[in-house]
Amino acid sequence: MLWTLPLFLLWTAVAWAGGPLLVVTTSTDLKSLVEAVGGDKVQVETLAPPLSDPHSMEVKPGQLAKLKAAALLVRIGLDHEPWLAPALRTVNEPRFASGSPNYLDTSKGIQLLQAETPRLRADKGAHVHGLGNTHYWLDPENSRPITAAILEALSRLAPAERGYFEDNRKRFLVRLDERLKDWQRAMTPLKGARVVVFHESWPYFAERFGLVIVAALESTPGVPPSPSYLATLIQKMRDSGIRLLIAEPYSDASIVKQVATHSGATAVTLIPSVGGDPAASDYLSLFDLNIKRLSQSGIVK
Repeated sequence: MLWTLPLFLLWTAVAWAGGPLLVVTTSTDLKSLVEAVGGDKVQVETLAPPLSDPHSMEVKPGQLAKLKAAALLVRIGLDHEPWLAPALRTVNEPRFASGSPNYLDTSKGIQLLQAETPRLRADKGAHVHGLGNTHYWLDPENSRPITAAILEALSRLAPAERGYFEDNRKRFLVRLDERLKDWQRAMTPLKGARVVVFHESWPYFAERFGLVIVAALESTPGVPPSPSYLATLIQKMRDSGIRLLIAEPYSDASIVKQVATHSGATAVTLIPSVGGDPAASDYLSLFDLNIKRLSQSGIVK
């Protein structure tokens, strides 16, 4: 959709009057990255808590009010937030139409994984990861295009602050580069290790740090595994010597214990989003924590 210059200027004037820009994000990870770029020029609210089912949640009335008042909406995109479309219909705010200066889908420009095989949820008939795996923020390198897009979006709404946003992003990228060296060093003993995951949250993380995901306990994202599927997978893990099982805090603990016990694998709980653990208080510390848990698991290739 093309936006005329007068309309763009009108919306920019409404969005920014010199104070902090109110930004609403659909995840705590995006909140952290917006704050890294926006600094004290933004006030950021998030819609989804860090340990909720990212594909299914209810937006509360207070959140709807903040969404309606926001200068900018920043979302994961793809089919990660099926709950967002009903919320936007309720808010009925044309500023958040796709392509407007007040709307940012950070999946644009990301090299997506698992984009070649659409999946269909058997229980509700709704696609999950049907357009590609949506957990792309779990590759820290993807924070580069994400923060570049955030920089451009904020600068459109507050053009006088562009230099401030650029400086903040540069400082963030310096910290990112320093941490990447530490993370890669810590993950060296695990490079090439074959792993089973509970939910398909981790392909970007695995590709970045050299893990090889061979299977998921959820054969279809969001659908509980059948007993026969679990039995087959446990046997495969035993036969192949797969020693690492990655779960999330909201994974079914009984299934995780069953698979770990009968396969001989070590289960490690990783945190998928900022704020999911007190130690994962921002985007960079999220990776600090997850890599620490893996490196201390005792598993080597």
